[in-house]
Amino acid sequence: MATTDISTPVPYREVTDANGRMYRIGETDIDIMGRKRKWMVILPWVGMMGISSAEYAFASAEDTLHDAHHWSSQNIYWMLTAWVFCQAAVAFPAGRLRETGKLPARWAMMLGAGGTLMGYLSLAYAPNVALALVGFGVFSGMGAGMVYATCVNMVGKWYPERKGGKTGFVNGGFAYGSVPFVFLFTTVMDISNFKVVLVSVGVFLAAVVAVAGYFFMDPPKNWWPADIDPLNPPDDPRARRALEKNPPAVRQYTPLEAWKTGRVALMWFCLACTSGVNIFGISFQIDIGEHAGFAGGIVATAMSLKAIVNGTGRGVIGWLSDLYGRKQCLIYVCVILGAAQFGIIWSAEIKNLPLFLIFSAISGFGGGAIFPMFAAMTADYFGENNNATNYGMVYSSKLVSGLGAGMGFMVVDAWGLNGAFILAGCISFFAGFVALFLHPPGRPHKGSISPNPQPISREVVDGPDRAE
Repeated sequence: MATTDISTPVPYREVTDANGRMYRIGETDIDIMGRKRKWMVILPWVGMMGISSAEYAFASAEDTLHDAHHWSSQNIYWMLTAWVFCQAAVAFPAGRLRETGKLPARWAMMLGAGGTLMGYLSLAYAPNVALALVGFGVFSGMGAGMVYATCVNMVGKWYPERKGGKTGFVNGGFAYGSVPFVFLFTTVMDISNFKVVLVSVGVFLAAVVAVAGYFFMDPPKNWWPADIDPLNPPDDPRARRALEKNPPAVRQYTPLEAWKTGRVALMWFCLACTSGVNIFGISFQIDIGEHAGFAGGIVATAMSLKAIVNGTGRGVIGWLSDLYGRKQCLIYVCVILGAAQFGIIWSAEIKNLPLFLIFSAISGFGGGAIFPMFAAMTADYFGENNNATNYGMVYSSKLVSGLGAGMGFMVVDAWGLNGAFILAGCISFFAGFVALFLHPPGRPHKGSISPNPQPISREVVDGPDRAE
């Protein structure tokens, strides 16, 4: 990761478009941080993989934790619920601290690394379920929330002109980074070695998060790539189409202003529904596979396939949303996710393994694709300057959707697996209907980027403000 000297001030200027939005132009990524901005995609991707196993591989460790600690299945599912709750709860305050400069990106990642390690140590050594709930559910969940919010929002800041594919790629690390640990927890870990396995995994993943986060750096407020004209259609066809389908926010909205538009509430509700379905599917994928009579190794394969497609689907849908629009892709994803729940029931009922694997993969795709849609859409609607806080408000919906594991256990207990999966499918369909009402604030009708009137030139400043 080569760097260059960034001590010499680089002039920049600030211009505004016809809507009054300001852009800071003239500085390159190398001028600001001494390396290409692609590193602010690669490093956040690595950081996201470091926290993924706590959510996506946790269900694979249920049997061993039950046998080793004598914790009930219900207690274990509520432990995951607490993790998801705390991960979502920290998003808004962490975003606020990030945007005000009180919590630099690097330190947010270090706190996340510490929480990751503490979570695995708690699963290995906690003498009772209450301490495990605090160590894994609370501290690991909060640490993961800091990492998640920091990594996802970092990409939007460095790629304001083409954020969909990049955000999706980084977001994907949160799913397929868990794949090796699904197999590890399912086929290798048992009551004879669970402490060694959990501690080793915790140390390794905490190191991954810390090393990646050490190199994090934010761009200055209002920064725009020097080679992209923010006031006219760009020459790059990819950037041009992305801006046509997903025009940048008309201005930089504060959290209060964003909330008053009404879009945050709609996004919050849609994400609560779809992410709840996603978490429910992750939690009960193994259960419905075993109920259908599929072998444990096959069920683990289905879970891993789901995680792989969940992760890669985020990158694919992010790229597609740059081409066809964020809202359109979101609606399709909600329909796909809902239909997949019915497909899983059907394939399990007829005990058709190939179809079970296919619908598990489709469910994984839909469950993962929703997250980069909302992350990129939040920046599209409200701007990049306060994106960590604004997306924190939207992402806080997982405070409710996190109940997909704990409440899912109760629904399964009352209605059976089929009833629970049918309910999940219907919830996803309803979220797609609600998404029809989403529209960028400040744009009365569907528009595209077109040449703006002559920009208002701001002062030229001899040297950028340095990010931390």
